[in-house]
Amino acid sequence: MLSRTSSARQAVAAVARLARPQMRTFIAPTVSRRADFVQELYLKELKAYKPTPIKESDAIGQVATFNLPKPPKSPEEADLASSLKEYENMAVEVEGQEGADAAAPAAVVEDWLVEEEEEEGAHH
Repeated sequence: MLSRTSSARQAVAAVARLARPQMRTFIAPTVSRRADFVQELYLKELKAYKPTPIKESDAIGQVATFNLPKPPKSPEEADLASSLKEYENMAVEVEGQEGADAAAPAAVVEDWLVEEEEEEGAHH
C-alpha cells in the first residue's frame, strides 16, 4: 500500500507540474517558439501586396519639362570689326615720353604733405 500511495503522490505531483504555467528558461524558450499571430498576419499582407504599376503619364503635372536656355549674345560680337580698327588707330602712350604735350607747360607737382612749424614758446 505504501508503494501505491507514494506512486500516486508522484503521479499527482507530475500532473500538477505539468498543469502549472511554464516559466521561461534559457534551455527551453517555449514562448519564442510559438508563432506570433500579428507577425504572421503582417507577413501575409506584405506578400499579398501588389503595387500599382507606374505609368508615363503619372509624371505630368508633377515634374516640369526641361528646356535648354538660349545662349546669351556677346556684346562684342556685333561691333568687333569696328572696335578692332579703332584699336589699331589709337595712339600709343608710353610713360616718360612727351609726344603731343611737349608744347604744354609741365604740371607743377605740389607737396601734399605740409608740415607746420611749431612755436617753441607755446609748449611751456
